[in-house]
Amino acid sequence: MSASRSDTLELRVPLWLLVLVTLSGTMAMHIFVPALPVAGAALGAAPAGMQQTITLYVLGLALGQLVYGPLSDTLGRRPTLLVGLSLYLLGSVVALCAPTLEWLVGARLLQALGGAAGITLGRAIVRDTSAPARVTADLALLNLLTLVGPGLGPIVGAYLAEHLGWRSIYLFLVMMGCVMVLCAWRLLPETNVQRKPLALAGIAADYRSLLGNRRYTAFMLGGACSTTALYPYLATAPYIVHEQLGLPISSVGWFAASTIIGASLGTMTARRLAGRVSIDKFLYVGASIGLSLSTVFLLVQLMGWMTPTLLLVLTITMTFGAGLASPAALSRSLSSAPALAGAAAGFYGFGQMAMGALGSKLVGFGEVPAVACALSQMAITGLALASYRFALTRTVPAPTGA
Repeated sequence: MSASRSDTLELRVPLWLLVLVTLSGTMAMHIFVPALPVAGAALGAAPAGMQQTITLYVLGLALGQLVYGPLSDTLGRRPTLLVGLSLYLLGSVVALCAPTLEWLVGARLLQALGGAAGITLGRAIVRDTSAPARVTADLALLNLLTLVGPGLGPIVGAYLAEHLGWRSIYLFLVMMGCVMVLCAWRLLPETNVQRKPLALAGIAADYRSLLGNRRYTAFMLGGACSTTALYPYLATAPYIVHEQLGLPISSVGWFAASTIIGASLGTMTARRLAGRVSIDKFLYVGASIGLSLSTVFLLVQLMGWMTPTLLLVLTITMTFGAGLASPAALSRSLSSAPALAGAAAGFYGFGQMAMGALGSKLVGFGEVPAVACALSQMAITGLALASYRFALTRTVPAPTGA
């Protein structure tokens, strides 16, 4: 696609719409968490059963992104996104009316399979349409929503559940789904001008090609680690904040929301400096901040120095590093496989959710939540730094805006 073609399309695709469809999938991940006890009592479901509504959502979000990318490479971004958003809306409606836990779990899975379309195709559309100097900046904005959505969701969900009941959460998501479907149908043009025939063997070949692309794989793995390094913290925050520090349970949501501050500051820094500083520097600096802060987190915990203020400072600084490195990793990974932008975006999103699920699982093996959180984050951010090192020693340095 020529630069002039990109510039023309860039004017025709509303960035706010891509922001909305991306946010819908990530925010819905944890928006239901505060209402789990109330909804469980209403449906007569045990806590373990209610937890499936979160687990299967993450699973659906991961698997869905493997499908939408290759489909959009073949069928086009617009029809594929409209199908995904329609599934998201249908899942939200079923969840709103769900009479039993089984219906709710199935609705959440359907909702996630639809929400995955917004995350994957928002990135692919940016890659299709943004001029080279704008790619990193626009991807940074979309990637920010993958970082802040899980932190923003519990705040919105807690407010709705407390004041309007747990089903109001799904009424909110139904309204969001209606807006997205209508706006995408009316405003979104087709942006994929290099479509190819649909073939299952071809999709498998595309993923084999991506896995065989060492640069793409390394950038993807590093970006997945950087983006989801905060997941161990989100999984252990209730125990650290409430049980260890003795704060009321209502404070947990605000400590989770502190991740939004750091990630936002990091992403805004990346957007502001994109075009003036090589994005490869963002990778090293962001991953190094994450590894350093997780190490400090462990030392503070072992020395018994942890306080609410220090916890906030550590969390905000660490997520600043994630916000700095993640958009650069996304841009570099998609640039490593330009002919497979849809599949590359989908596999990147799958890696994010898979690594997030792994990080959340790892903290369950430790007896002290804060120690388990710090060790998990050290492992994840260390892997991110190693992945970036591997990728950048085998490729030509990126220009400042690509």
